This record gives sequence, C-alpha cells and structure tokens, in this order.
Amino acid sequence: MVVKMLAEGCGIRAIGRLTGLNKNTVLNILETAGQHCQQLLEDKVKNICAKFVSIDEIFGFVGCLQQNTVKMDSMRGDQYGFLAVDQDSKLIIHWHVGKRTGMDASEFLRGLKPKMVGRFQLTSDQFKGYCAPGASVATVFGGEIDYGFEYKVMAKEPILTPARALRPNPRKVIVCKRIAVSGKPVRDRMTTNISERCNLSVRLFNRRFTRKTLGYSKSLTNHKMAMALQVAYFNFCRTHSAVKIKATETEPAKERTPAMAQGLTDHVWTAEELLNLRVIP
Repeated sequence: MVVKMLAEGCGIRAIGRLTGLNKNTVLNILETAGQHCQQLLEDKVKNICAKFVSIDEIFGFVGCLQQNTVKMDSMRGDQYGFLAVDQDSKLIIHWHVGKRTGMDASEFLRGLKPKMVGRFQLTSDQFKGYCAPGASVATVFGGEIDYGFEYKVMAKEPILTPARALRPNPRKVIVCKRIAVSGKPVRDRMTTNISERCNLSVRLFNRRFTRKTLGYSKSLTNHKMAMALQVAYFNFCRTHSAVKIKATETEPAKERTPAMAQGLTDHVWTAEELLNLRVIP
C-alpha cells in the first residue's frame, strides 16, 4: 500500500497519517523499494528496439534551491531528472539524476547507449551539454545515430484585458526550429513533446517534483530512489492511454503499459509483482 501511494503522488507524512506508520518506516520502504526497482530496470529494460527517442530533463531540488547553497554542493541544490523516452511505446528507457551539466549529460547517455539495439533517431532540446560541437551526444554516439534538436524560444507576451490593463500572459513558444546535427533525422519526429509530456506525468505522480510545495526531497538518496520507483511503476504497472489497442467489432479496447507496448511483458503488473520479482544483483 505504501508503494502504491508513493507512486500515486502522496507525500511521506501524508502516507504516515493514512497508514499509521512512522515517517522513518515509510522512508525505509521507499529506499528498499527504490533499490529493488533500480536493479529491476537494469535487468528488464534492455535490448530496446526504438526508432525515435526523445530526451529531456525535469527540474527538482534537494534540501534547498541552488541559490541557497554553494555552487559545488553535489548533494543539495538543483537536481535534474534526465529521462529518455521511446516516442512510440512511451517507455522510459533510461533515467539519471544529477546536475544539469555536460558531465551528467554524458553519464546519462553512456547509460542509455548499451540499452539500445540498432540505429535510432535521438532528439533533445537546445541544452548545450547535448548539442554543442564535441558535447555528449557527439562523444558518446558519434555517427552511430541520427540526431537533431528542437530549438524553442519561450516568452511572456503582454495581453490587453477588457479593463485595458496590461498583464503578463503565461509563457508560450514564440519560436520553434528543428535542427539536424548528424545522420538523416526525420524532421517531423524531431520533437521533445513526448518527453515533456512524460515530465508532466512525473510531476503529477511524484510529490518530490511538484513545484513550490514542501514535498521536495530532503536527501539525494531518497530523491534517486523515488525516481527509480516512479519509472518502474510507470513502465510496468500504469496503463497508458496513448498505447492501448483500439476496440474492434469482436474485442473491446485493451489498455497497455509502456512495457507491454515495447514487448517487455505481456500483462499489467501489480505492485506486489513489481516488488516480489526476483532480479539478479
């Protein structure tokens, strides 16, 4: 029950109140389940045949914002979740937690590379750690993949209200360009929309990524374990409406998980199955 509640966006103290468990007990369950899920993802999510992969980062922080700690503090401050998503099956192929630097981007891509089979198209945003000459994509993959990035310019445009007063409009995309870097990427599939939508799901179902609340992580270990649990639950236990099999005259619509759409399993896993599955350490 604790794992289900963690995967559905409940906070640590809220889970303690609802279950009657001590806060430290809930954190111990999170750490144990997260370590298991981390190993499970390494064991099960491999040899992935995906034609189009999007990568993006989701902002979070540990302990405090970066501006409230020293620049070189590796355990606190801003900690981004790097995600690689298959555009077709919506499977989160690989994840990484770290600073938004070229070094962490390279580590993230080095973890992604052995999980893939065959040539594929990779798309990122304009983060220089990916797309700059000699940056992580070029050093890790070279010419082995088709790569391009989506360049977006966001701005707040003033709009005129009925009262004729200017107020800021929510941020919107005013410029969007798709730039091929290596190989022959398909321009229509050079988009980060899929990974950004996945980021939204992470924010919805993981309390630690909900902006401007007290649910942020207090330790980096718990932050990483929560991400591992979230990714495993998203891939194997939660059905995705974008990959379900449409209804026919003889059979109703069948909901699938991203892992089912990718062929990693043939059924929707329960939380019990996720936690009890034996993995090779």
